[in-house]
Amino acid sequence: MVVRTFDSNPAPGCINFGIGQPSGDLTPPELFRELSERFYAATTAADFNYGDTRGDPQFIASLADFVERSYGQRPDPSELFLTAGNSQALEFVCERFTKPGDTVFVDEPCYFLAFQILADRGLDIVSIPLDANGMRIDVVEDLLKTRKPALLYTIPSFNNPTGVTLSRERRERLADLSREHGFVVAADEVYQLLSYEGEVPPAMATLTGRGNVISMGSFSKILAPALRVGWIQADAKLVSRMLESGWVNSGGAVNQLGSLLVRQAIDTGALERHIAFLRDAYRSRLDTMQAALEEHFSGIATWTKPRGGYFVWITLNADIETAPLKPRALEAGVGFQPGSAFSGPGGFRNSLRLSFAHYDESRIREGVARLGRVLREAMATAGAAQ
Repeated sequence: MVVRTFDSNPAPGCINFGIGQPSGDLTPPELFRELSERFYAATTAADFNYGDTRGDPQFIASLADFVERSYGQRPDPSELFLTAGNSQALEFVCERFTKPGDTVFVDEPCYFLAFQILADRGLDIVSIPLDANGMRIDVVEDLLKTRKPALLYTIPSFNNPTGVTLSRERRERLADLSREHGFVVAADEVYQLLSYEGEVPPAMATLTGRGNVISMGSFSKILAPALRVGWIQADAKLVSRMLESGWVNSGGAVNQLGSLLVRQAIDTGALERHIAFLRDAYRSRLDTMQAALEEHFSGIATWTKPRGGYFVWITLNADIETAPLKPRALEAGVGFQPGSAFSGPGGFRNSLRLSFAHYDESRIREGVARLGRVLREAMATAGAAQ
């Protein structure tokens, strides 16, 4: 498996739509100064110790409040576990519930950086196609006749990279199948709360009592990536297996101080106010990208406007590979992620993913215009060579 690294800070002047993280203006320092002051004003010496292996009990209680308000169903504290974000959570789930050689089902296309986490565990990756309603459960059912996966990894709401959402009926069937066939569903729910229009099916976290569902949530997309704070919600029996980990028992809470800072955001209502602010900001950025795509990509590509999340998935009308165009685009001052990076079998070669989260409206308009010129030039060159 090829190691693919994520795009970090772009070169000056470059508008890199390959970056899947908030822009600096959406993580205001004054918010964290206020939260830090509140934390240090109420802190005790115990807060600077290793912390409870599950997570600080007061944080877990606040997290349960937040989950109830967000998902409409209150988890028991025994069903929650503090993580250091979703990448660490997925690695941890693989550690506890798989062994080398096991099969894992994944979305096709799938979050590209998850591939290395799964491959590092020696797992046999089997891709399951998506359609407009998310992962095709009929394909899962057919494969289950001959394959016995240990794990299924999916991004059910506003999938990265396609933006599609798994329907309620498919979520429920997936939970049932996990129990019937004895595999674990690792649901990456980082975008669940970032919806901009229409209704979102209930989070997979609400189905933990129905199947072997592990919901992985993160504050990276709804507060700040640098916090490296997230959570797992699962049936208490599955959480108990996590608590048996040697490094958990040796190390205590994975991010004690970070979780207590997040607790201040939850308890003061600052987190939910910030999520509302993000929804408005991202809705505007998405609308801007949609308008820019209609202006500069009409006739050369197709796409569907997502109803939430971070990404727009684009497929060129011509059979042109996008990966070789990435260096040319960067020379023109714009970046993207090629579609083949998101495919286990190496498909989607004429697709690409753009993120609208990292730039304001003026930069989005300029970046799409730059990329449109690059793609039209490439298509014209390819047409002339035929």
